[in-house]
Amino acid sequence: MNVHVVDGTYELFRHYFGAPPSQAPDGQEVGAVRGFMRTLLSLVKQDDCTHVGVAFDHTIESFRNELFDGYKTGEGMDPVLFAQFPLAERAAAALGFAIWPMVDFEADDALATAAARFKEEKEVERIFICTPDKDLAQCVDGDRVVCVDRRRKKTFDRDGVFEKYGVWPESIPDYLALVGDSADGIPGVPRWGQKSAGAVLARYKRLEDIPTNPGAWDVKVRSAKTLAENLQSMREEALLYRKLATLRTDAPVAHELHELLWSGPTDDLIPFCEKIGDARIPARFA
Repeated sequence: MNVHVVDGTYELFRHYFGAPPSQAPDGQEVGAVRGFMRTLLSLVKQDDCTHVGVAFDHTIESFRNELFDGYKTGEGMDPVLFAQFPLAERAAAALGFAIWPMVDFEADDALATAAARFKEEKEVERIFICTPDKDLAQCVDGDRVVCVDRRRKKTFDRDGVFEKYGVWPESIPDYLALVGDSADGIPGVPRWGQKSAGAVLARYKRLEDIPTNPGAWDVKVRSAKTLAENLQSMREEALLYRKLATLRTDAPVAHELHELLWSGPTDDLIPFCEKIGDARIPARFA
């Protein structure tokens, strides 16, 4: 069997900016939720999709905000989008999917936890992490645990991660510590870019293994002296950034493997679709 774990927060964002607006009978905007429901249903139409879990950021803030004041928050988020978060969770549950709403952790941690746990199950052939988020690339394991960008129809195994980022999956947190991640509020180390970080980490793998003396580097990188000085002056910050970028594998994902088996919608689907004013989805199961 295969296991698909879905970044529900990403999918809701994607459809908020990509799907046409639509109002529920009470006037609430629900276009993103409607698009989100359809993308989940298109996933289970695949022949290889039987076991599914969907992770959500139930709240935007997490334990990482206590570690770093600059980490991402919900400030500036469109309230029209934010109001659809609880609807998306209910939508996924009504469709019959296992859901993992995160509070102290993030949705990414739930996906990483599920991947780490279920890849140990003998009956699981492959795990597909459905998100384009570069953070999740650190979870890729050979061609057994892969990341899938469903919008672009691309799958990234271990070699694919290296081809895209220039580093192996285990170096992704170090890579993000150097280049930064604006989506998460991680500033990175000045002057370190994708090419320089990729070249250095492809050789040294971890931040602490990068020689402080650039003369000892056995890879050629432009402005090596400046890069080494900046990293040395911000070593503590870089290690913190790596901690922020490292996904946890102990998030509260309570479901067992058999509970991920999708067997159709629940009794809540019809009343939920009445709430959002969309009778076409329940009609698919009539």
